[in-house]
Amino acid sequence: MTTSKRRRENAWKMRKQTQQPHGKISSLHQLAENTADNPSDTTP
Repeated sequence: MTTSKRRRENAWKMRKQTQQPHGKISSLHQLAENTADNPSDTTP
């Protein structure tokens, strides 16, 4: 049994609107703090 087109589109929109941001850095200062805490994560 398939779902209606309207239901599928609504579910897709809800997923897009409720995304959780990940890995976003707000500033270079924050990036510098993160790399200072974990120097092994940087690549030469």
